[in-house]
Amino acid sequence: MRQQTGLMRLSPAVLVPVLLFAAACGGGPKQLPLETAPAPPTAGGGWRSLAPAPTTRTEVVAAAAGSLIYVMGGLVTGGDSVATVEVLDTTTGRWTPGPALPVAVDHAMAATVDGAVHVFGGYTSADRPHTGAYRLTGSSWQPLAPMPAGRAAGTAVAVGSRVHVAGGIGPDGLAREMLVYDAASDTWTTAPGPPTPREHLGGAGIDGIVYTVGGRVRGLDGNLDAFEAFDPRTGEWSTLPALPTARGGLSAAATCTGLVVAIGGEGEETFPEVEAYDVAARAWRALPPLPTPRHGLGVVSVGPTLYTLAGGPHPGLHVADVTEALDVGPC
Repeated sequence: MRQQTGLMRLSPAVLVPVLLFAAACGGGPKQLPLETAPAPPTAGGGWRSLAPAPTTRTEVVAAAAGSLIYVMGGLVTGGDSVATVEVLDTTTGRWTPGPALPVAVDHAMAATVDGAVHVFGGYTSADRPHTGAYRLTGSSWQPLAPMPAGRAAGTAVAVGSRVHVAGGIGPDGLAREMLVYDAASDTWTTAPGPPTPREHLGGAGIDGIVYTVGGRVRGLDGNLDAFEAFDPRTGEWSTLPALPTARGGLSAAATCTGLVVAIGGEGEETFPEVEAYDVAARAWRALPPLPTPRHGLGVVSVGPTLYTLAGGPHPGLHVADVTEALDVGPC
């Protein structure tokens, strides 16, 4: 049965390594009341409040194609997964409906390859990591070769025509291998996973390098500061300076200014921290905090602007329609 006290689904094989996670996602044994957070009229510290999304959701996935941001799937009030797709036009600030996903999923992963949005895995209503992969072509979703194994709560990073699905939960618990999709041949291979296996992590790509940031391995005391990079040319991982604020449930994006930006997350409360790793300087710095702290949010970079979309304003099953933007340019 679907768990209503948290945002994580666990197969029987996962229960031992991450026994405490489900309770923590639900804020402990007590069920938190469901809540929807409206977008604030103004946002401080350089952040701007944009038009709220039509649907309040959490554990969404987001990706951009040109000036359009697609917010896909997720959980709604009551804990149901949805196939909903909504599109923000960053040039007009307006939302429109998009083509629904072929299957309702939450905790999915997404990346843009050759200008096309791709969605991978996630949890379905059966509470199992999904193997499905889809590409948005025009106004419809095209099925792709399925993943070698189900995967949810990981991250997907595109490097050229390949997508690296790193971290997350597979059929047997924390995923140890990375799944690599070649869009040119519609085939999958595997590669070594991050040195620190974890889920609910963020990911981004800059200059052909895959970055994985933060994440967790169990409940509230399992948040991590891991920050690791994979070079597809050598097939090797390296360990980088730790994320200043250990947290899972965050999202990340790369900017045109050469930053890997980690945003949001949850522990005992949701995290307002926005921390940016300067790839050239090999150092972290703080950016203005998120006006509406959230976990399970979408984070996308379009030109010189970071966008944060939907997510949970409190730990556990809470939903929001908040859309906020921060300019980090010029490119």
